[in-house]
Amino acid sequence: MRRLFVTIIPATFLMVSNAQTQEPRPSTVAGRSTVYAPHGAIATSQPLASAAGLAVLQRGGNAVDAAVTAAAVLNLVEPHMTGMGGDMFALLWSADEGRLVGLNASGRSGALMTREELLRRSHRSVPIHGAEPITVPGALSGWAALLERYGTITLAEAVRPAIELAEEGFPVTPIIARQWALEVEKLKRDEGARATYLVGGERAPEAGEWFRNPDFAATLRSIAQEGPATLYGGELGERIVERVQELGGFLTVEDLESHTPLWVDPISVDFKGYRVYELPPNGQGIAALEMLRILEPYDLAAMGHNSARYLHHLIEAKKLAFADLAAWVGDPEHMTVAPRDLLSDGFIEARRALVDPHNAAERVEPGAAATTSETIYLSAADRHGNMVSFINSIYWEFGSGVVVPGTGFALQNRGAGFTLEPGFANTVGPGKRPFHTIIPAFVTRTAADGNEEPWLAFGVMGGSIQPQGHVQVLLNLLLFDMSLQGAIDAPRFRHLVGLQLALEPPIGDDVRRALAAMGHVILPDGSVSFGGGQAVMRLERGWAAGSDPRKDGMAVGH
Repeated sequence: MRRLFVTIIPATFLMVSNAQTQEPRPSTVAGRSTVYAPHGAIATSQPLASAAGLAVLQRGGNAVDAAVTAAAVLNLVEPHMTGMGGDMFALLWSADEGRLVGLNASGRSGALMTREELLRRSHRSVPIHGAEPITVPGALSGWAALLERYGTITLAEAVRPAIELAEEGFPVTPIIARQWALEVEKLKRDEGARATYLVGGERAPEAGEWFRNPDFAATLRSIAQEGPATLYGGELGERIVERVQELGGFLTVEDLESHTPLWVDPISVDFKGYRVYELPPNGQGIAALEMLRILEPYDLAAMGHNSARYLHHLIEAKKLAFADLAAWVGDPEHMTVAPRDLLSDGFIEARRALVDPHNAAERVEPGAAATTSETIYLSAADRHGNMVSFINSIYWEFGSGVVVPGTGFALQNRGAGFTLEPGFANTVGPGKRPFHTIIPAFVTRTAADGNEEPWLAFGVMGGSIQPQGHVQVLLNLLLFDMSLQGAIDAPRFRHLVGLQLALEPPIGDDVRRALAAMGHVILPDGSVSFGGGQAVMRLERGWAAGSDPRKDGMAVGH
């Protein structure tokens, strides 16, 4: 998802301007009810994807089958956010195994991508657009790995609904149409992107207008026939490498051939009687866990939901966690700090001591850790008790903006997540996994028999909002007893950098004035996105599901 560049307006001006010129703020962003279902449920950010996943569940498929099917459809219907040209991560509760497993299907940088070469090209940071930030797309390998180990259908069966929709076409939904329209100039810069995603090569499709992608259908047919190998070193991969190198990128066929997804052990912390899981680095999930650990001793409920005191403590915890992300987190093969060190008692106590309850910190340094030698999110559950927390992204809108002609999908720009500053785990280099923003989350609780049982698969998409969103949604559920849909609907904050803070309009002027008095600089309403979340919750009997009204998606069940 895109980084955000905003104009800072002094808080004093904002308070006067808001009070004098704005209409009364809406009291809620709600507009949906929690979905309850007896057998299974799925929540995605687009109705056609939810419908495709639901159909799989109704035919007897499991949560993994439904998730991969929905992900393939999302590549088509929400192409600016996701696709097989990007990466994916998943947390899966296996009912048969009685445990949570993690999958990291992120790709590495190309063998030709070096800091020295980027500096030679006069770059001061890794470019955001074009072929240079393209890294190995890992999503397809993740889809295949999930199905092979835990699914009941083949990859060919999973992509069939997306093939049919790509050939027949579909009407574009309103929010996606608005976001698509903002990227027209970016898409015009690339021959393949212009031909694939712009009507007549000039404009984005409008809400309700039908869109077809026959090139993507052909690509999926080749994958159905030949398997993932066609991308990872086969004919499709060779076409991608040829085009990427022609445009100045760094991938080689060998980079694609050597790619493998990784099964990993999730990391977790206890919070208020529950256990919250995230995937280990190279992602930012550890920031959500660090925030929860910093916040746990505070009586947040007594402060009041979305009060100035409450929001201030969450914001300051976020700043500390993100400072540690920037300093310590990247490709785990290059990290000098283990995740457990960043979550240890001594480290967390030292970080918590820096929270000033009355004043906003403008600059936060990383902790002195002991060293050792925008995205789609969906969740699904089935009648067997399997639950999937699944996220797939091409990073910025339409990723790099590069579509290899005839393939029908955009390639990610995940290499833009590297830094050119030397000496960091996330310093750019060949064959490295970049720092990742996309993170699925999962929560378990203790059952009556004393064993761990699955409770919640959830996530909030949207770049740096994700750890902040995870914490806010979870606290809504655990501290304020909100319904699942209510916890997703509730207005959010988003801290950017320094003192910059965005608040959703339902958060009132009194809270804004109090936060400004603490030193926070409140950004204009509408200046940033607050992400979009989905969730599926296990009940004593059946399931609950919710989908964010900030997106076009929906939760459905059977």
